[in-house]
Amino acid sequence: MDNLSQAIKLIAVCFVPILLGAVFHELAHGWVACQRGDPTARRLGRLSLNPLVHLDFLGSLVFIVTTLAGSVSGGGFIFGWAKPVPINPRYFRNFRLSMILVSLAGAAANLLLALSFAAFARLALFFAEGRHAPFFSLNNTFVLNMCVAGVLINLNLAFLNLLPIPPLDGSRVVACLLPPPMASAYFKLGNFGMLIVLVLLATGLLSKVIIPMTVYSAGVIMDIAGLPLY
Repeated sequence: MDNLSQAIKLIAVCFVPILLGAVFHELAHGWVACQRGDPTARRLGRLSLNPLVHLDFLGSLVFIVTTLAGSVSGGGFIFGWAKPVPINPRYFRNFRLSMILVSLAGAAANLLLALSFAAFARLALFFAEGRHAPFFSLNNTFVLNMCVAGVLINLNLAFLNLLPIPPLDGSRVVACLLPPPMASAYFKLGNFGMLIVLVLLATGLLSKVIIPMTVYSAGVIMDIAGLPLY
């Protein structure tokens, strides 16, 4: 029962950060693609803040499962995804540059969200000083806990998507830097890419790669904001 209660609290704290992270990640891809000449995302209604047009059932289910697993084990890697925004590179004026910019846009959006959550935490604590200070204690305030989760989750999403494993965003950047024949062979890994990611997740190797980078970066951001990470 304690584990279930802890899981529900963790899901509640993480829900808004991962929802915003997933939505803004995909929205950023579509928006940058539109700026580079590709109207596909706009025509399909994907340049929207409405979560329903971005959410993926399986990705949402994996988020719940990994959150529950993390609450039971006392740690772990929270993972999930949204529906990829469709991109048509034939519209791009400069294919390689445009693909690199579109691919990096999602991670950039997550980084900006992480910074925004840290800034909001600092602002919330500032306005909480005085007679409301006990309510906004860093140890027990839902809002501040959610902000810390927002920093960690969005950094997680940024670093995860920058991995050079097709079809993750980092693989598209690598492919644009390779000669066309090598890029074509490289993208054939995309048929097994998500399977590779899930295997790395299940074996804990993904956590060993992503979590140290996430915790270090989050520590730097929260230190700049003048707040403890935990």
